[in-house]
Amino acid sequence: MSYSGVIFDLDGTLLNTLDDMANSMNTVLIKHGFPVHDVEKYKYFVGNGIEKLVLRALPENNSNDEMVKLCLAEFIDEYNKRWHELTKPYSGINELLDELYFLKINMSVLSNKPDNFTKIIIDKFFGMKKFNYVLGSRAGIPKKPDPSAALEISRLSKISPPSYLYLGDSGVDMKTANGAGMYAIGITWGFRKADELLKNGAKALIGRPMELIDFIK
Repeated sequence: MSYSGVIFDLDGTLLNTLDDMANSMNTVLIKHGFPVHDVEKYKYFVGNGIEKLVLRALPENNSNDEMVKLCLAEFIDEYNKRWHELTKPYSGINELLDELYFLKINMSVLSNKPDNFTKIIIDKFFGMKKFNYVLGSRAGIPKKPDPSAALEISRLSKISPPSYLYLGDSGVDMKTANGAGMYAIGITWGFRKADELLKNGAKALIGRPMELIDFIK
């Protein structure tokens, strides 16, 4: 099978964003006198959008709708201040993007992060010009694992879903890829473990970014 497009997840795939998200949410929790969480726990809080992150981080007995709404607004405010402090690309990602760009592979990013955050972060760390489409969470569009946004990228790029490799670090990403009819590749340098990726439909696993080139050439 020949592949001419790649869709990347953002958090835990292109960028290690965990510390900045954890610090932002822990700051909110401290403000309200709630227990904070180790950074490692945030690997399992993220992946389904920031609303779910906030809900998972709050104590169960303080996770009513009003508190979630308040803490979500406060998290966004904190993250706006610090999203670039500790975030960085994973080793080998820049080399992979350069090679794919050289090979004229259509590259896009699909995240459950809010759309504005997604575009700002991609532009800061990689520049937008390498990517054909960069999409985050938008009103009226279901979040991953719903395949709608992945299929939107396919339509916009005029590349059929089976011609896409979909790269992600979570079960959410593997479900999205399979739901869209794309080839699901799980990466093992991110937030989740290989068993989660395989259980949710990963067709292949890679441990280093440049291993993706083997699927292109």
